[in-house]
Order: sequence, then C-alpha cells, then structure tokens
Amino acid sequence: MLAFKLFGAACVLGSTILVSGCAARSESAVTQTTGGNPIIGKEKVVFYGCPACHDIPGIDVVKGQVGPPLKHVRTQTFLAGQLPNTAENLTRWIQYPQAIKPHNAMPNTGVTDSDARDIAAYLVSTE
Repeated sequence: MLAFKLFGAACVLGSTILVSGCAARSESAVTQTTGGNPIIGKEKVVFYGCPACHDIPGIDVVKGQVGPPLKHVRTQTFLAGQLPNTAENLTRWIQYPQAIKPHNAMPNTGVTDSDARDIAAYLVSTE
C-alpha cells in the first residue's frame, strides 16, 4: 500500500515537472525552430489580414471561414495538403502560397521574411 502511494505521488510530481518544463521549453523551442517571435507574430497575423479567411486561436477580431482553421498547425503532418510541416515550409507557405500551390484560395499578401517567421512562430505556439 505504501509503495502504491509513493508511486502515485511520484507520478503526480513527475507530471507536474514535465508539464511546467514543456511550457517553458516550447516557447523557447518555437523561437529556435522558426526564428520568429510569437508575440510579434500575433500582431502580424492581424496586420496582414489572415483572420479575414482563417479562424486563428487568440485572434478575436474576425473568425474567417474561407480558409481552414489554424488551431492545430503545429500538429499537422502536411501544409496545404502537400508540404511536410516544417518551420521552413510554413514560412514559405505564408509568403508564397501561389508559387507553392497555384490557383489555391490563399493569395500572396506580400509578407516579408521576418514577418513570415513571426507569424509561423505564433501559429505553432497556439493550440
């Protein structure tokens, strides 16, 4: 009985450390992976009008329904149904969707390299 209680306590403690460690690591990992700043990315998502077409977590100005919701970008296997989901591909897709998949509904909006990295950082940091 004592062994079971100790095991249970160890599991709770381990889970708490794991979850709190993941939160800090994920923010740092987002910046390292994308090269962008998720805080600036949130502002740039609005600046470039992304919510006009997409439902984006944490953005309450509009809930667009033309494009797919962007709630689970981080966990998707592919972007635009064809690109492996990497930070580099997400940044490229944000900047040049028409070059990657001609005639799709997402327009090229003139997103700069830096802004695309920030937007990618924001999208992969949301859930």
